Amino acid sequence: MKIISYNVNGIRAALKKGFDTWLQATNPDVVLLQETKATQDQVDVAAFEALGYHHYWFSAQKKGYSGVAILTKQKPNHIEYGTGIESMDFEGRNLRVDFDDVSVMSLYLPSGTNSARLDHKLEYMDLFQSYINDLTKDYPNLVIGGDYNICHEAIDIHDPIRNKNTSGFLPVEREWIGNFMESGFIDSFRHLNKEPDNYTWWSYRANARANNKGWRIDYNMVSKPLEANISRAIILKDAMHSDHCPHMVELSLP
Repeated sequence: MKIISYNVNGIRAALKKGFDTWLQATNPDVVLLQETKATQDQVDVAAFEALGYHHYWFSAQKKGYSGVAILTKQKPNHIEYGTGIESMDFEGRNLRVDFDDVSVMSLYLPSGTNSARLDHKLEYMDLFQSYINDLTKDYPNLVIGGDYNICHEAIDIHDPIRNKNTSGFLPVEREWIGNFMESGFIDSFRHLNKEPDNYTWWSYRANARANNKGWRIDYNMVSKPLEANISRAIILKDAMHSDHCPHMVELSLP
């Protein structure tokens, strides 16, 4: 199963930049989208249906903001919209599909752009950990792909010294994502690739992407029972539909 996660920074804008053509060429089994910034009725879903995808959308209450979606070639057994926790769900940040051998979730964790949003992010992180602790009791084979808005280690950010007090690389955030992995998840990319200078997001300012001054804040987290099934994990840095790039994990499943 080839799973791609991608913060598209607006699905309608991405489609105008050839996202559907790229999708056809890449041909993943499951696509986890974040920051769709649209409701389903605002999107040309025929482009996805023509490629053989079922599609599911969980949008924010606020128009043109946040939102997640999942495209999948195989029809899932069940679709779970949100978490059931209102403070997490009103911005459309969690969507899960369940198959026979694995469940796959699209996650868009809040950013901490100011003090109030950082407080919301930290609350969300705590609630999400508790939610996943319970979820994995019933769904042990789980992939959570998405924009976590956190760099874990110094290798994951181009300037760790200058960014040590910036949200996305704060000690409390880095500790949380480390604890999240210790609770039973594998950073699939780092599991197979220990090299530096691999990022998934770049600021639009100061020609950051051309100079590869980036952050690796997007992950495909794979639950420990699936560790032996991880066959490949890569960052698709040449896709240019967003300020993020997609990242892929392949699982060898029965």
